[in-house]
Amino acid sequence: MDTVDESTRSYIMSRVGQKNTGPEILLRSSLHAAGLRYRLHDRGLPGSPDLVFPRFHTVAFVHGCYWHSHGCYRSTVPKSRQEFWTEKFDANRGRDERNLRLLRQGGWRVLTVWECALRGKTARLSFEIADTVKAWLVSSDGVGEIAGIPLTSSVLTLQGATLIDHG
Repeated sequence: MDTVDESTRSYIMSRVGQKNTGPEILLRSSLHAAGLRYRLHDRGLPGSPDLVFPRFHTVAFVHGCYWHSHGCYRSTVPKSRQEFWTEKFDANRGRDERNLRLLRQGGWRVLTVWECALRGKTARLSFEIADTVKAWLVSSDGVGEIAGIPLTSSVLTLQGATLIDHG
């Protein structure tokens, strides 16, 4: 059950940022440190991508797992008003798909970096994400995504060395 009235909840939700979010700034910082340069929030492109790499004719979105229903541990559906939230998340996913289609039709390559890859218990190291983005930028892939480390990975410690099995 919600602990605040409807108008207060509406105000709180209206304050949720769409640009310069924490995960976006983390990604920008690691990419800048890796020597990559980009433009921000090009409103002339469908979906106003978070990052635009004109040299590679590529855009990148930093999607919040909750708002874009990623399917990871961060993407839950609230217990109250489930029908409302399900419709909202479906509309967000539909808008994402439409923007992806329009960008691809315009000749753009599209990369999605999920919030779970940038922070939380499934986060990857910032230099690892930057290296992955750099490798993807020079690839020929039209669409890509970077998500967090799967929670099913097992961690083994062998004589002081930590090995992570992502399989």
